[in-house]
Amino acid sequence: MAAIFAVATILYSSAWMYTVRQPSSDVELGFNGQYAVADHSIRVGSVEKGGPGEQAGLRVADRILAINGRSLESITPFDEVWYQSRPGDSVELTVARPGQRGTLTLNGTFRQAQPRSSEGGIARVSALQLTNSFPALFLIVGLTVLFLRLDDPNAWLLALLFGGFISVPGVASLVPLTFGLRTFAMIYRAIFLGLLPALFYLFFAVFPRRSPLDRHLPWLKWVAFILGACVVMPSLGVGEITPPAILVRIIGATAALRAVLSYVYLFLTLGLVSLVGNALDSSTPDACRKTRVILWGTVIGLVPGIVLKAAEDFAGYQPPFWLNTAMLVVVLLYPLSFAYAVVKYRVMELPALLKRSARYVLVQRGYIVLLLVVATTAILLFTHTVSRFFPASANVGMGLSAVFGVVLVWASAPMVRRGTQSIDRAFFRSAYDARRILQDLAEKTRTVTDRHELVKLLELQIEGALHPKSLGCYLNAGDGTLVAEGEAVAPKANDRSTAPVRPKFPFRFGAHFFPRESDSIPANLPLLTELVERGRAWDVPPEAFGETGEYSPLSPECLVPILGRESGLIGLLVLGQRLSEEPYSGEDKHLLDSVASQAGIALENIRLAERMAERLDAERRTAMEMDIARQVQARLFPQNLPPLETLEYVGGCVQARQVGGDFYDFLDMGPGLVGLVLADISGKGMSGALLMANLQANLRSQYAVAVDDLPRLLKSVNRLFYENTTNESFATMFFGVYDDSSRKLRYANCGHISPLILRAGGSLLRLTSTTTVLGLFPHWECPIQEEVLHSGDILVICTDGVTEAPNLRDEEFGEERLAEAIRQNKCASAKELLATIQASVQEFSGGTQADDITLIVARCR
Repeated sequence: MAAIFAVATILYSSAWMYTVRQPSSDVELGFNGQYAVADHSIRVGSVEKGGPGEQAGLRVADRILAINGRSLESITPFDEVWYQSRPGDSVELTVARPGQRGTLTLNGTFRQAQPRSSEGGIARVSALQLTNSFPALFLIVGLTVLFLRLDDPNAWLLALLFGGFISVPGVASLVPLTFGLRTFAMIYRAIFLGLLPALFYLFFAVFPRRSPLDRHLPWLKWVAFILGACVVMPSLGVGEITPPAILVRIIGATAALRAVLSYVYLFLTLGLVSLVGNALDSSTPDACRKTRVILWGTVIGLVPGIVLKAAEDFAGYQPPFWLNTAMLVVVLLYPLSFAYAVVKYRVMELPALLKRSARYVLVQRGYIVLLLVVATTAILLFTHTVSRFFPASANVGMGLSAVFGVVLVWASAPMVRRGTQSIDRAFFRSAYDARRILQDLAEKTRTVTDRHELVKLLELQIEGALHPKSLGCYLNAGDGTLVAEGEAVAPKANDRSTAPVRPKFPFRFGAHFFPRESDSIPANLPLLTELVERGRAWDVPPEAFGETGEYSPLSPECLVPILGRESGLIGLLVLGQRLSEEPYSGEDKHLLDSVASQAGIALENIRLAERMAERLDAERRTAMEMDIARQVQARLFPQNLPPLETLEYVGGCVQARQVGGDFYDFLDMGPGLVGLVLADISGKGMSGALLMANLQANLRSQYAVAVDDLPRLLKSVNRLFYENTTNESFATMFFGVYDDSSRKLRYANCGHISPLILRAGGSLLRLTSTTTVLGLFPHWECPIQEEVLHSGDILVICTDGVTEAPNLRDEEFGEERLAEAIRQNKCASAKELLATIQASVQEFSGGTQADDITLIVARCR
């Protein structure tokens, strides 16, 4: 893409510099005029007395609409007639005259063009030569920065912006060019001239950082490009800024042109505002300094030219030759000032290896120039060869040449890349290797999954780049020490190849192994504390560890800290002397800092992954334990029902969690006697389940005495529950003993929800509390009540998970809905009625369950 852009820009610039140097036409009519894009006409500014124009009837302020019957959609028909005519030839002009309706047809005769005055002598000629080379500086600076920073969006923006400045000056005529080249020049100028304001604003909105204006109005740059595209489309066939046809029809030609010019100068102004905003924003001193360097170059180089051009466009001012020349010279200072800012103040960071040697730059750029020359020669030869097989007026040959050029660029791209890499390696082998290794490391650390793999990767990459005699990698063990990690590799005697070995303490070694005592280092050493404060690679003399100290055998030459997200020391690279015995250069340390930064990010990610794995493992174990607890608790519910002749009964529990605090039980208390127990423990989940198991164990261990003395049983259970639980723990419970022979139900309601008895006749009886809850008071009394059940009576005992179940509107299921459900299903079996009530509660709650749904349903036969 850069090559294509460069070829297009060079081609346009060459065409422009060629046409401006061509001699003017050999004929004239003796008038001066200017082409008006707004109404596609030539407005006559002056007419020579007695000249051919005046003889033909031409007057000042006339508008020439057509030449020899060809309308002036662009200036091209006018240029072609003037360049193709000879003295004595006639020409037909279609003219619109102010104050007259319709158009006039005037016929004039060309005369020999009068020689122009050579006023100014050599100074004028020199000025013309300078201004006629206007694109050169923009071309050199823009393309140089682009090819030095191909991967930098700012370099692309600068090159495109300079391409837009190249397109600003027009030419008297493009007729000297071939048709294809003339079409290309008009398209190039239309695109870059139309998008120049948008590119200018975008560049200063984002470089060297986002401007305050762009941070507040980020959409503005896209508006600029949309408006620019609206200007480009109608301008493609003209090569001049042209308003859209629909805008011309709505507000008129003149107003439409002024609207387009307003877009141009508005976004040029907004670009300058963005530049000034960045220059005045001192939050980032480095960006502020760079912006101020650019600001002065832009203000001095561009602002005067923009002001003069605005005066021409809006006020019709025609500047004299020397003022126009002076403005062009000032504009040329803009690319020069930018080049100075890039080189002197490093406004754009060029690769260090490209700034070290002028010889390298010459060879590398010479290689590119050579390739461009070869490619251009090949295209010209191909064009010359192919054009012989087609008529001169045909465009097939040019089309084939364009296709050949594209194929040539595509096919030569791998060769260009390989050649550039070869030059890099030949001139700056170490710098090239360092950059390549850093890129490889950044790519590979994304896939590293454990510390050992990361350390192995670090050792291999650093060994390949810097060749230290010894290298140790220490990682934070979490207990205040740095522990050696990695795998040792010892270079052979006379080469740098490596063979894997596995000593007890893993390092990469050269002439010697690190001793046993160096397998760990305290992280609180003063040396390491200072290293963390520096935050970058540090040359350390061997005595820094102490002449006879425990860590003196390390003898490091360079220490590199690996810092975490909170600037804590999570690792350390200890490098010994290089095999070449050269000191570690600033670029070496920069490489090591970059590698350590990548390693720090990778280590943090690995540590995060390990924590996540531990958490998932803990959750998995918890889930397994909860599943076991659920199975155990399910076994605590009654598995067999003691047989009764006069009572059909069943119980069930739908838990809100895997385990819960509700429980029901059926106790076999002798022939024809069954204990019906339903309790609700304070708390949910595991704590509720443990309390439930405790209460159930107390009941089952003592219920044998309940036949003779039910209050004694309950008082004992209360006392044990009180002693074995905290002050906040309690339970509500219904305990009833049903006698199969007498149909009597003796019961105690310990603060529990009132069970319901639906009589066969339809009346409803509530078995209200007989005492308070269990487990809150050490001294507790428990009165006993008695009811007789008759055939057809239904008994329903439930927990608050039934009556207090909420719906989406926070309404509770309530006792009335429960009673209604019993009445509607009074003919159903106990098991069917239990399932119906549970389903009704779940449907009422909308699929969400806040508490356990536990019931005992009994039907008297």
